[in-house]
Amino acid sequence: MGGVGELGGGPGPREGPAQRGAPLPTFCWEQIRPHNLPGDKWLVIERRVYDISRWAQRHPGGSRLIGHHGAEDATDAFHAFHQDLNFVRKFLQPLLIGELAPEEPSQDGSPNAQLVEDFRALRQAAEDMKLFEAKPTFFALLLGHILAMEVLAWLTIYLFGPGWVPSTLAALILAISQAQSWCLQHDLGHTSVFRKSWWNHMAQQFVMGQLKGFSAHWWNFRHFQHHAKPNIVHKDPDVTVAPVFLLGESSIEYGRKKRRYLPYNHQHLYFFLIGPPLLTLVNFEVENLAYMLVCMEWMDLLWAASFYSRFFLSYIPFYGLTGALLLFVAVRVLESHWFVWITQMNHIPKEIGHEKHRDWASSQLAATCNVETSLFIDWFSGHLNFQIEHQCHHMLSPPPSLFPTMPRHNYHRVAPLVKTLCAKHGLSYEVKPFLTALVDIIGPTL
Repeated sequence: MGGVGELGGGPGPREGPAQRGAPLPTFCWEQIRPHNLPGDKWLVIERRVYDISRWAQRHPGGSRLIGHHGAEDATDAFHAFHQDLNFVRKFLQPLLIGELAPEEPSQDGSPNAQLVEDFRALRQAAEDMKLFEAKPTFFALLLGHILAMEVLAWLTIYLFGPGWVPSTLAALILAISQAQSWCLQHDLGHTSVFRKSWWNHMAQQFVMGQLKGFSAHWWNFRHFQHHAKPNIVHKDPDVTVAPVFLLGESSIEYGRKKRRYLPYNHQHLYFFLIGPPLLTLVNFEVENLAYMLVCMEWMDLLWAASFYSRFFLSYIPFYGLTGALLLFVAVRVLESHWFVWITQMNHIPKEIGHEKHRDWASSQLAATCNVETSLFIDWFSGHLNFQIEHQCHHMLSPPPSLFPTMPRHNYHRVAPLVKTLCAKHGLSYEVKPFLTALVDIIGPTL
């Protein structure tokens, strides 16, 4: 395609920022694809080509998150992740190097234009139904019952003493409180509680820091990558668990390279020993602390310290230091089981592999499924059993939005609309029984 990007049609050298008023060079996807290297990263937004190679390190969401969209169309991600698009576009202007050639499709590969159009119509329908309006009472009750469980656990030990039965009961109550705190901070991280993003971020820091002992910034760093590239190996942290476990196409990759660090033919057995029991106790604790120190998130560190101070000051008088530490470990292990089984029942059994460069809607739907609904399951899972709706309302969130903003108490209302749309386009809308979904987590490890 001579005349596109450079005479002769080759990839050409890196272009400088486009001069205001000058005609923009045009590029084809064949020229854009090679620019997906650590020091050479291009992306496309609204058919304009940007060179983010040097700027990526200054990206507020982190270089890794924006880098996952290298050499591809990032328009939908750009809209889903940013609050004030006009403000962000000011930062893009110096990075502009050209635009897609007129004959080139907006996305590389074979995007389903009708699907994207229908999802945007569905978004408008959800707006008309006022599905993005949160109920303050719902979230106030969530926070209230979390705080009540924290008090109930302490009163159990205070009234009945630190025996085995009261201690076991208190650990179970605290683990449920911790699980529900994960759900509430998840809502806040998606800015689905308050109208103002700043209020959501402050409340998330309180829940993650004071109630859980973790960093809100660390969680968002992980979770935003998951939503940007669900079930994509090396891009979604939730499924990039090699070399401990091999999931999906990573097992093929390790087999081809003859890598064998662990007895992977038995990983479905040692999964029960080191997967659910140790995720939050070991992996999350270490990763969270390292993130706060490396990224100098000192406020998050202070919030986390307030959690540990409160916990140990509350229970050392009954147990002593060693006993209080054992109670903390027990709570984290129980909480970790909840986290693994509940958060992964929608994703691990689905397709896990390398980047397929699908359109935004198809990539979200291919990576998830729903779990049957009931009052208990909705509460116990934090409405994560509506995972299809949660993943899809990236596309449903009305601009401006930082992330999906539909409150989870409205998932059941939008679910029939999403199901109808999936049926129209021949997309899988899978709903599993709760126990089946839990058992299916083991399938990819066999």
